[in-house]
Amino acid sequence: MYPTTLTQIARANPFSAPLFTLQKVEEPLQSHKGQRSRRLAAAATVDEEVSCEFGSSKYYALCGFGGILSCGLTHTAVVPLDLVKCRLQVNPDKYKSIGNGFAVTLREDGVRGLAKGWAPTFIGYSMQGLCKFGFYEVFKILYSDLLGEENTYLWRTSLYLAASASAEFFADIALAPMEAAKVRIQTQPGYANTLRECAPKMYAEEGLWAFYKGVAPLWMRQIPYTMMKFACFERTVELLYKYVVPKPRSECSKPEQLVVTFTAGYIAGVFCAIVSHPADSVVSVLNKEKGSTAMQVLKRLGPKGVWKGLIARIIMIGTLTALQWFIYDSVKVYFRLPRPPPPEMPESLKKKLGLTE
Repeated sequence: MYPTTLTQIARANPFSAPLFTLQKVEEPLQSHKGQRSRRLAAAATVDEEVSCEFGSSKYYALCGFGGILSCGLTHTAVVPLDLVKCRLQVNPDKYKSIGNGFAVTLREDGVRGLAKGWAPTFIGYSMQGLCKFGFYEVFKILYSDLLGEENTYLWRTSLYLAASASAEFFADIALAPMEAAKVRIQTQPGYANTLRECAPKMYAEEGLWAFYKGVAPLWMRQIPYTMMKFACFERTVELLYKYVVPKPRSECSKPEQLVVTFTAGYIAGVFCAIVSHPADSVVSVLNKEKGSTAMQVLKRLGPKGVWKGLIARIIMIGTLTALQWFIYDSVKVYFRLPRPPPPEMPESLKKKLGLTE
């Protein structure tokens, strides 16, 4: 029997990391044909009838499609706010605040000016969403299989962090070219008004490097952002069902579960915006200027300059993240994908901790 104090620490630890060594106990094997024994997922019950097996190629493909819709549509919808946010970051002397940024943009470019950069935004973030959500499911299951059932539960927050970081590494490579074009269109008046004008011009001036010079700052911005986005969301869903929702999750209807998804997504989005904003400021300035490096831009902006536009980004990212999770979970519902419930402690682990007789 383990000491009660250690048992309580294991339960309360927010990172779910074991602080003790578990002794191996032989458990009878249970075979469930066609099912995986370890499932970590958010916000819903396991449906009786599903369209594909959990972890199958079809499952990953449809998760990727959900990522395309969730990221591509939401980022495109907030292009006007993103445009003003970028201009606040790269030209704070001209654009004093969010309201002033909208007023100046409308005065100079008209209503159509607020939509500048919509095409690279839609294409770039659709590709990013495909990789972000699709690869997250891949890496989450892969790392879970490597850890084993008990360690998967104990280290689940670390698992979410590792899986999301791995997925975002590839997602940013897909995003970088369109992000570079978007920032040029939005922050350099007269440079180009459309993606068809911008891309050839960038290539002629700087070659292929023009599209990928911002990938390292993108990793600095997006990897912490995505780690927070997924880990905070997963754990918030778990806590909402445990402490806030007045009935067991299994008794919640799908619309009620999607409300929990949206709420957890917004909470995660606020933290995402804060941890990733300094790198976002560097990316915006770097893609505007020729020949600058990330370190040069960071030194020039200084401690205060990197936080310019934070309020606009909190509003944008909070709303974006909530909508992304809502759309992603809705796609899973529509296509009847397996949606396992939040993780519970395995029976074998309960026996080792003396929590069951």
